[in-house]
Amino acid sequence: FSTMDLKKEKRFNSYKNIFNEYLDFFHGQIFKSENNFALSYLEKRGINQNIIKEFKLGYVPWQNNFYQKLISNFTEEEISLTGLFYKNDKTKKFIDRFNSRIIFPINNLTGNTIAFGGRIIKESKLAKYINSPETEFYKKGRTVFNLDRAKTLRSEVDEVIIVEGYMDVISLHAAGIKNIISNSGTALTETQIELI
Repeated sequence: FSTMDLKKEKRFNSYKNIFNEYLDFFHGQIFKSENNFALSYLEKRGINQNIIKEFKLGYVPWQNNFYQKLISNFTEEEISLTGLFYKNDKTKKFIDRFNSRIIFPINNLTGNTIAFGGRIIKESKLAKYINSPETEFYKKGRTVFNLDRAKTLRSEVDEVIIVEGYMDVISLHAAGIKNIISNSGTALTETQIELI
């Protein structure tokens, strides 16, 4: 390995660790009684707690202070590489990009969470869905949602069904159709097709 590779490897490790901590914490939040509207939203859509646990869906409460937790273990630079927070120019505080949203972990082929999709659940002027911004380790046009799970079915089926979004994948998975993937609302790229 060159020092370049080692540095990149080190960056990827802290990137993965931040995503894991973030995911674990907010996955736990969806089961808290004060966030039961998030849980009941998913249950109304036919997504039960087993599926929520399988996909590790989460909920990010408004004005949570998870950034404070992260900053005790990671540097500001490491955290900003993830795109999970943005800095408010006026207050200089870091704001959680996925505030008030259900989050869908987006994994790479080896099953590491490298980005999130987020869906707002209360009526709002905000965009219904947002994605993590592109980062060094997450390129939208090179990532396919749920391909890490669908690829384990290769011995049983030799096809996948491509749908539009996260909820489509999870709803169909809940209904027993497992060879299902999504390009997360972007145009399908050649790289995605090669991956598939």
